[in-house]
Amino acid sequence: MKRRALILTGKLVQDHEYIYPYYRVQEEGYEVDVAVRGKELVLGIIGSKIVPTLDIPDVKIDDYDILILPGGAKAMEYMRQDTEILKIISDFNATGKVIASICHAAQLLISAKVVKGRKISGYYSIKDDINNAGATYVDGPAVVDANIVSCPHYKHLGPWMKEALALVEKRAAAKV
Repeated sequence: MKRRALILTGKLVQDHEYIYPYYRVQEEGYEVDVAVRGKELVLGIIGSKIVPTLDIPDVKIDDYDILILPGGAKAMEYMRQDTEILKIISDFNATGKVIASICHAAQLLISAKVVKGRKISGYYSIKDDINNAGATYVDGPAVVDANIVSCPHYKHLGPWMKEALALVEKRAAAKV
């Protein structure tokens, strides 16, 4: 069965945190959709072109096995104000499907109200935000708590994606 990944992102995303998972999941045979508000071409913080395949209202959670949330402080300033994006994250979490969050994307998890009582990683500068949202901040390369795999920094892209993809497979095997 063909696996599908959804990357939710926006302007000024941290380029590495978008590019690596985008190609990594394809390497594993996943089909990838990239959702950006307005389905507009945006640039990463260092200039990479992000070409969306979907607008935010067109996302159907049931179509995907994993939700990938790249970070970037500037991108999060905009995205975390978008109630439709937050609903997608909240609804995705409610299904128990895997959510892979890196760096400042933990702010999206906070704003979607899915971190309380969980172990969550994110960029060290938002440690207080994570703890104040009722989660426990963990500084580890790939922190797994139920269906969320979080990571503090792009220097850990490999371990983060390895854990996220392994969790998708583990959950799929449990349903068989």
